[in-house]
Amino acid sequence: MNDSNGGDDGNTASVARFYDQLAADYHLIYDDWDGSTERQGRALDTVIRAALGPEPAAVLDCACGIGTQAVGLALRGHRVTGTDISPAAAARAGREAARRGLEMPVRAADMRALPFGDGSFDVVVCADNSLPHLLTDDDLFTALGEMRRVLRDGGLLLISTRPYDQIRRSRPVSTAPQLHGSGAGRTVTFQLWDWSEDGERYDLEHFQLIPARDDTGGDWRVEVRRTTYRALTEGQLAALVADAGFDGPAWRQPEDSGFFQPLLTARRHAAP
Repeated sequence: MNDSNGGDDGNTASVARFYDQLAADYHLIYDDWDGSTERQGRALDTVIRAALGPEPAAVLDCACGIGTQAVGLALRGHRVTGTDISPAAAARAGREAARRGLEMPVRAADMRALPFGDGSFDVVVCADNSLPHLLTDDDLFTALGEMRRVLRDGGLLLISTRPYDQIRRSRPVSTAPQLHGSGAGRTVTFQLWDWSEDGERYDLEHFQLIPARDDTGGDWRVEVRRTTYRALTEGQLAALVADAGFDGPAWRQPEDSGFFQPLLTARRHAAP
């Protein structure tokens, strides 16, 4: 594990590899990925329009994955650009958008070095527990600084993570199996977590049991991908966001926002 003061290019490569390996099968995590995309887009759209007004916004999803939130927001009329550290995931997000007739530019990029000019977007989204892949304060500040830089004055930041306040108290070692499909065609996904002694970081093994696409009579193809997370509490992340120069960081829980994870909102300070 790293200390809290230096970057980790080795972990960056590991995260990119994790999502490159997962991209083709990512939708199998969900019982209904299309339905989840629509629901998540609707929830984020409600938060965005409540904060910025009724007009469609220029949105950057800087950890777009295969497009779960980005496509959902584009379907709600927003002008969405997607980036992801995984070239394979970004490429799939582009295909998913094109399949739905959406114009959604997508490229591979590290959230610590966003390839856009200052003030390019009304909203920056970093959802689905993406930010906790950054294991050091330096990397978190760099990424948050880039998000702030590409936001216009008064622009909106949206970050979602797992509910780590609760998780750190219980330190689970696994997740419940998730099923996609039914009968002989079902896929099973689950995770194993190995916690560090400080209780802040955990190594994750992501298992998928996928029906074999041959005549073997019900055998499974087993995929295992590995990555590491830093389990930041809501207080820790809100303080980091404030220190990075954002105004009014506040958390909204799923029962309030309609989004499936705790959602932090903050604003880039508006010039007088």
